[in-house]
Amino acid sequence: MKTVGIIGGLSPESTVKYYEWLNEGVRKKLGGHHSAKLLLSSVDFGQFIALKELGDWDTQGRLLAQEAVALERAGANFIVLATNTMHMVAPQIEAAIKIPFLHLADATSNRILESSTRNVGLLGTRYTMEMDFYKARLTAKGLTPIIPDEAQRKRVNDIIYDELCHGRILPESRKIYRDVIASLVSRGAQGVIMGCTEITMLIDQSDSPVPLFDTTKIHVEEALKAMFAEP
Repeated sequence: MKTVGIIGGLSPESTVKYYEWLNEGVRKKLGGHHSAKLLLSSVDFGQFIALKELGDWDTQGRLLAQEAVALERAGANFIVLATNTMHMVAPQIEAAIKIPFLHLADATSNRILESSTRNVGLLGTRYTMEMDFYKARLTAKGLTPIIPDEAQRKRVNDIIYDELCHGRILPESRKIYRDVIASLVSRGAQGVIMGCTEITMLIDQSDSPVPLFDTTKIHVEEALKAMFAEP
């Protein structure tokens, strides 16, 4: 079993899911008392929120690259960044390390391509929905991302930061997400990407008439494959 290095804490709520699901996956594969070999570097989310508000992505990338280097030195065989939004700085991380970086958007795109879905709704933080760093990865794979309108994007983003990142799961917010999904479907979405690692806390397939692609689960499943891949 290879050792996965996780850069987490962005937010801690979803990082817990990575830890839980990686261990579940290893236990399911190996049985008994086996558990995942992992190294976790959990950063201060508040520091990164402040830097985002300043638009300072360069500093965020430098800080996360430092965490990746530390994980590599500690013995990680590959790196996962347990957040969609911060893949904005993935190039800085990849440039700083010699071990593989398992890109969340690529893992998600490849999973979508296994289905007949090509037009996909994209939910996430406003950065993920509005900036090109994520959508460009989808487009490069032949997918067509569809994002909510401006008012819906604000609601989706606010629920993530004001509620889910604090562990607050509200029925009224689940309804808002259902309505946004319905709107995306009416505009041609054949599936919807849950493009924030916290969204898995709020909705599941029962909330959507089209397939949901849970990026947290997909990322964990790809990490498990990498953990057991032949050298």
